[in-house]
Order: sequence, then C-alpha cells, then structure tokens
Amino acid sequence: MKISRRWLIIALVGIVSIIPHVRADERRAPVPKVDPDRMKDIFFVDINDAFRGDTPTLSSVRASTAAAAKVATNAMDPSGSQPAAAGNDLWRSLVSPQSLEDEVKRVKLHFDSVVTTPGAFNSGGYLDARLDLTVLASLFAVINQYPDDVRWKDQAAAARDLISRTAFNCKAGSTQVYNEAKSRKGDLQDLVAGSGLSSKDAEEETDWTMIADRSPLMEYAELLIEALEDGARDEGTIKKETDLVKRNSELLALLGEILVQEGMDDSDDEDYAKLSRDMASDSKNVTAALGRGDFEAVRIGVSKIRQKCDACHEDYR
Repeated sequence: MKISRRWLIIALVGIVSIIPHVRADERRAPVPKVDPDRMKDIFFVDINDAFRGDTPTLSSVRASTAAAAKVATNAMDPSGSQPAAAGNDLWRSLVSPQSLEDEVKRVKLHFDSVVTTPGAFNSGGYLDARLDLTVLASLFAVINQYPDDVRWKDQAAAARDLISRTAFNCKAGSTQVYNEAKSRKGDLQDLVAGSGLSSKDAEEETDWTMIADRSPLMEYAELLIEALEDGARDEGTIKKETDLVKRNSELLALLGEILVQEGMDDSDDEDYAKLSRDMASDSKNVTAALGRGDFEAVRIGVSKIRQKCDACHEDYR
C-alpha cells in the first residue's frame, strides 16, 4: 500500500512534536567536585616535575619528531621485507644510552672547570682540556652511530668533528688555543642546555684517526679503572655505588673497542688488539655480574681489568 507524501510529512511532524524539548544546559554533566589532597599523588603539581632532565623545547621536539620519522622511513630495506640495519649494534652491546649521556655531562662539567683563565690554561690546563675533549669527541662519535635513541644524537656528528679539532690543537697552550677551547665550552653549554649547536656541518663518515689520540684515551682508561676499583672494594661499597660501577665498566668496555677501531695506533697488531678486546670482555663480565648481584665476581672482574691494563701499558703507550 502506497502512502502519499502528504500523509508521510504529517506523521513525521507528529512524532517530532511529542519529543520533549531538552535544554542544552540539561544535557551537560555537572562539574565534578575534586578534593585536591586526593589528587596530589596522582598528578604533578608543577609540569616541570614530569620531565627527566631538561624541559623539552620546541626545537628539541621537532628534532626528535624528525629523527623518528627518518627511522620509520628507513625501517625497511628496498625490498620492503626485512628491517634495515641502523647504527652500530656493537656499541649497543657495550654501553647503555644512560651511561653515554651521564658521562658526557660529567666530562663537560670537568672541562668547564679547566677552561677558566688564559694563565691557568696555558700553564698546564690545556692537557686536561685535551683529555676531556678527546673523550667527548669519542663519546659523540659513538652516539652518532648508536642504533637507538640517545640524547644529542641529531647533532652528535657535528659535535664530534668540532670538538676533535680543538682537542688536537690542545697539544700546546696559547691564547689562541685557550680562546678556541672557550668557544667549545660555550658550544657544549648550548648543546647540553638544549638550544643546540650553531653549526651542524659534519663529515658523513667517522674517521677515528681524526677523532681520538691513543695517549689521552689510555689516560682516560686509567682514570676509569681507578674509579672502578674504588667502587668495587667490597660488597657494601658495590651496593652503594652500583650505578657508578655499572657506568665505569660499560665505558671501559666501550673504550676497549674504540682503541682498536680502524686507523687507531697499533689496531692491526694482534697482541695489542687482543689485550684491548680482553679488557672490553672483562668489563662486560663485570657489568653482567653486577646485574645478577654476584659481588665477588664483580671484584674478580675488576682485578682482571687491571691486569689487562697493566700488561698493555708495559708494551704500548
């Protein structure tokens, strides 16, 4: 049976007319009443408390977003079937992002204390500056190749090249070298604070012969071992200094591999390479023992590291 258009319209109007009119205010839920004391353990009082380290800036967020987009774009190989390799998995097996970040901050603070006045710098401070800058250049080289996200990764290559050039010049003290070191002090402050480097220029490849000299790196190894021995004197000390012991053992493992990278002095010497990589292996064992709570193995591992270091110093400098 067909219904005329006229009767259909009349029926619809009738239905609409019986629907009660609801005011907009009546459709809204009432404002909840919240006790502030009950919320203080759930929400941050200050938004800055929600961030670890420095508060993100617009530029850092943009850089992180761009880096994430690049990783996503390159996540597949040209065939579209297998994930493509990113970064250097060797570094990830030796050191954590947290240890890299913490050591950059620590060395940067020490470098700040070295570059104070031309007189102090030229009378011997340049040697400390050379050590700090060599270590920083090496750390940024690793961060640049690290397969996972590490702070400053987007500018690590530029920092590596900029800092390594000044480290090379710090073999002697002069007003010119002091001024250059002072400029690097400002660059590092900008980088750590989040504003970034003014220059992003960098070489595409990592050339270790232009980044690190073996002499300051061996001096750095000695400092790390001494700190590791202090933190691993006994079980009580290890428990108290767990984070520090972990960081130093990871950094020593990293250093053992850096010292035998292509182009480094004696990297093609089998005996030297074995000593260096054995130190890296013993350092990894210390990290593993620390993770499982085997404090005696930690102490034994540290003593083995010392033996490898002393044996290396007998024949190589």
